[in-house]
Amino acid sequence: MARAEIAPQAFLAALPLFKALDAAALTRLAQATTRRPLRRGERLFAKGDQPTGMYVVVYGEIRLVARSPARGERLTGVVGAGRSFGEPVMFLEKPAVVDAEAAADSLVLHLPKQAVFDEIERSPLFARRIIASLSQRVESLVNELDRQSTGSARARLIDYLLRSAGRGPGAGAVTLPAAKAAIASHLNLSPEHFSRVLHELVAAGLLQVQGRRITVPDRERLERSAQP
Repeated sequence: MARAEIAPQAFLAALPLFKALDAAALTRLAQATTRRPLRRGERLFAKGDQPTGMYVVVYGEIRLVARSPARGERLTGVVGAGRSFGEPVMFLEKPAVVDAEAAADSLVLHLPKQAVFDEIERSPLFARRIIASLSQRVESLVNELDRQSTGSARARLIDYLLRSAGRGPGAGAVTLPAAKAAIASHLNLSPEHFSRVLHELVAAGLLQVQGRRITVPDRERLERSAQP
């Protein structure tokens, strides 16, 4: 079924990042915005590309992947609906350090950097919201690094699955946004170790795996199994 047409101004107005802006500012940004529909697996930008602005996800998911000969493919983040990305390299005006690809059929809005810079000049409150958003990401990154440096491989994998599926009673499901090797690298695990832990959880009846889709029959039971 076709998705309803999105009005950029109304969509931006509903996001916390842009609530500091008045109607005139939202109109200016909306007029500068371009839509980028993406099919699953399609690349939005690649490592080394010069930044042209920031992006906001309307629907779908965008995965951010680092690739290098030494480490292979590593998932560095997944951006879902209502969230923005691309600001750090936009402000630094340095080439992108990751590839951005659609993990599912997606629609993103591209906001040119000059349009964003102009509104920051006009609105100190908007500038503070941008700073707060970037600060939250730094905090999340620090927390992620802390999770990766402590706990067993089993605990790290379970934590990742529950954060993706949501904690709570009953069943849940996760569609991995990248190849299992990339997820393993994200969790600071080797692909072999990742697969071994995954198989152990399946054998224990805690998970069901079909390709990249992982079903959690009982999220509370899975969470308890991570406890020492």
